Amino acid sequence: MDPITLAVLEHALCGAAEEMSVALIRTAYSPNIKERRDCSSAVFDEKGELVAQAENIPVHLGAMPFSVRAALAAVGEWCPGDVVVLNDPFLGGAHIPDVTFVAPVFWRDELLGFVANRAHHADLGGMAPGSLPPHAREVFQEGLRIPPVKLWKEGELVRDLWELILRNVRTPWERAGDLRAQKAAVERGIARLKELAGRFGAETLRAAFQALKERAEARMRAAIRAIPPGTYAFVDFLDEGVGVRVSVRVREEEVEVDFTGSSPQVELPVNAPLAVTASAVYYALKALLDPEIPPNAGAWRPIRIVAPEGTVVHARPPAPVGGGNLELSQRIVDAIFGALAQALPDRVPAASQGTMNNVVIGGIDPRTGRPYTFYETIGGGMGGRPGKPGLNGVHTHMTNTLNTPVEVLETAYPLRVERYE
Repeated sequence: MDPITLAVLEHALCGAAEEMSVALIRTAYSPNIKERRDCSSAVFDEKGELVAQAENIPVHLGAMPFSVRAALAAVGEWCPGDVVVLNDPFLGGAHIPDVTFVAPVFWRDELLGFVANRAHHADLGGMAPGSLPPHAREVFQEGLRIPPVKLWKEGELVRDLWELILRNVRTPWERAGDLRAQKAAVERGIARLKELAGRFGAETLRAAFQALKERAEARMRAAIRAIPPGTYAFVDFLDEGVGVRVSVRVREEEVEVDFTGSSPQVELPVNAPLAVTASAVYYALKALLDPEIPPNAGAWRPIRIVAPEGTVVHARPPAPVGGGNLELSQRIVDAIFGALAQALPDRVPAASQGTMNNVVIGGIDPRTGRPYTFYETIGGGMGGRPGKPGLNGVHTHMTNTLNTPVEVLETAYPLRVERYE
């Protein structure tokens, strides 16, 4: 494929993903999505491999391919108008509040690819408002766990499943609005891919999918060659002695990230499913080696992850995982940075806050008599960078959201902000 056509299609595919996220943000009901922009979107080929993504949230985008693969494995036959919903943390869902939609794209009765989005819902049931109980001992306490199932079949809403979801959450009117916003977003993505197929042809578009992945793989391999060969190790800890041990082995054009020796999974909601660990690995290596590498499936081919099952970096059911992508993912990034600082001291920043600083407040709104759930991630400190200081009051690494404006917060919830610092 000539480079000009490939460049045009690359930007068009990324634009389609961005447009999905814009549609989701503008049509969402909850402040968590429409104000904080806690959502992500991406485009996949017919095999379920990531082709293009919007510039959203790293912990969403790195894990979303696991959910798409789970959807493809669960669904025997796809039809136009189908939309699969899932949030199972052990099938790529990261944690219970992150709900993923996956929809096929057909062109002239042939499957062209898939579009997907993920949005953090402010509540999905469980023992505490927000579905992130800090005292959970098993995933069942964290909320409703949804396997890959069709919420729309050939364009028709599956009403029984819809009611099942809404009956198990504290704020069903808000969830309904956000779920419909996710549906509108995938419809926008489908329309954009069909436009590209009509303009360039389906075969050209499929060829671009493969060419983009091959180019990203070549760039990642070239970036890895810049690391001195060797093994670089580091250990970081959460509270209660929960440790992340990583060894980064660099061999010519490939890198192995080995978490052998990390703590066994615990009865605390800080365990990470494999998808969360993978997303942290991909983010850390891309950020250090070449931030401009297109983040698609090809870029991850030279990267091998060893994460022993049953540890905090590859938790298995029924481990609670609510904080895995909120806390442990940040420490995984810090640990990888700490290891590679031995090889690339001029590139690695100092450790940042190492957390997403989550705040969840819920109860009954005295103004309406209805339940409410307020969810927020508070900015913190960023580590000093090579040649310049870090930043204050920002989100770092695996998160990339905004804060809820105080005016919106005080309007939507029975809360008053006295100080914000």
